[in-house]
Amino acid sequence: MKNCILKIHPKDNVLVALRDLKKGEIVFFQDGKYTLIEDIPVKHKFFVQDMQAGDSAIMYGVLVGKAQRFIPAGSLMTTDNLKHAAEPYQYRESHYHWNAPDITEFKNRTFNGYHRTDGSVGTANYWLFIPTVFCENRNLDIIKNALEETLGYAISDKYKNFTQHLKQAYQNNEDLDKVIFNNISSPSVNKLFKNVDGIKFLNHQGGCGGTRQDAAVLGKLLAAYANHPNVGGITVISLGCQNLQLDELLKNIKSYTQNFEKPLFVFEQQQLGNENVLVTEAIRATFKGLLQINEIERKPAPLSKLTLGVKCGGSDGFSGISANPAVGYCADLLVALGGKVLLAEFPELCGVEQELIDRMTNEDIAQKFIHLMKTYSNAALQSGSGFHMNPSPGNIKDGLITDAIKSAGAAKKGGTSPIVDVLDYTEQAVKPGLNLVCTPGNDVEATTGKVASGANLILFTTGLGTPTGNPVCPVIKVSSNSTLFEKMKDIIDINTGPVIEGILTIEEMGKQILEYCISAASGEIIPKAVLLKQDDFIPWKRGVSL
Repeated sequence: MKNCILKIHPKDNVLVALRDLKKGEIVFFQDGKYTLIEDIPVKHKFFVQDMQAGDSAIMYGVLVGKAQRFIPAGSLMTTDNLKHAAEPYQYRESHYHWNAPDITEFKNRTFNGYHRTDGSVGTANYWLFIPTVFCENRNLDIIKNALEETLGYAISDKYKNFTQHLKQAYQNNEDLDKVIFNNISSPSVNKLFKNVDGIKFLNHQGGCGGTRQDAAVLGKLLAAYANHPNVGGITVISLGCQNLQLDELLKNIKSYTQNFEKPLFVFEQQQLGNENVLVTEAIRATFKGLLQINEIERKPAPLSKLTLGVKCGGSDGFSGISANPAVGYCADLLVALGGKVLLAEFPELCGVEQELIDRMTNEDIAQKFIHLMKTYSNAALQSGSGFHMNPSPGNIKDGLITDAIKSAGAAKKGGTSPIVDVLDYTEQAVKPGLNLVCTPGNDVEATTGKVASGANLILFTTGLGTPTGNPVCPVIKVSSNSTLFEKMKDIIDINTGPVIEGILTIEEMGKQILEYCISAASGEIIPKAVLLKQDDFIPWKRGVSL
């Protein structure tokens, strides 16, 4: 590691510890000399000047908090001496100029994807089961058990095997502590349909009860998944009496294109009556549908056909320094190549609103962003919470003291390109370039919403380790530090720790990430979340979720 401290932006009045620093240690940075008056753990920050009560803490070049009392230079930033603060924001003409990255080495590159009749290209080819209501979850589970192992989509259950060995040891009066766990889990290599990547099930807890608005939003969400480029065919299972009526869901599904051409099968339990008929006929029809979508093969497509979602979860004090900026550079490369990038998590844009507004291509999308942000923030405040309560205990422990600090680092995932559109939850990304999508910061709610807006790959950065995935969109995990990567290789795909260690630049790391994305989009590399079948799906009910 070349340096022990880092200044992220020239305007900052705090420095970041790249290793544990000890009380009394004297550290040098550029022309400054700093004596530490307390221990500064790795990833945490210390003040470079005396702070009076009410003084502004600046990090990433923006206001991230206000001093609560006198803080001498060399002190550790904590939740006791600093509280969240953010600048107000408004639309103003900024004439933003973007210095696009050099894309020479990627300009003529392609990925091998599944071409759909609407012009989109999938990075996978899944059959999707959709229930209109939670009452049908059990039937979906029965169908899942019947199809997955039989057709070669189940993964070996290493924990079931381990439990079986424990049972045998117990029956033989053997020492249970000597039973060896075989840490091997792999998908079946005996897939019946070679061009079908899997059969996925969108079990959820909605569709009835709650509000009619919740059911309406769920219908749009499910319809978006049915139209997703990674989905080849759909089976809908309905009860009959629920709030989300089948006719409304089908109307939503077919509203995306003039001619919806994917195979679509619909079964309503209260019409069919007998559960055996429902399950067997759904399986029969789906089997025929699988034969149909198995005829689709991967073919080359330009990188402009990629829609990349960028997300962070389980963030640490290095996320905004290594993983997020590297993903942001990858995002800039894709935008320059004509692709789409989706940046979401509106509670984690708190404090950088003005910076984002100044990058928006017209006033209409800026005003839409301002409206969505203020409506969301006010709802959180009215519930007794607020965006300032977004950082989790794990975030704080690892150096993300305020929401503005977390947000300023989180926004780096979107890169530096102009913002071409702002999308409400379930709205589709149609404009090439960087799009903002209104979702919570909650990992699964955010990824669920981002996929609904069209992401066919997601880059998910983490500093603490998060196993989040998605049923239809490959989620690629990117660690902010090498310690995490070595500890959790079973869920992490890419390590940006070399950026912290001074081995690679942000730009070099970003190019490596794009190379990985091209391979994953082509099916040449299977991300860990896909291998583990981490099929997380949580619809947002538009309530207060941070």
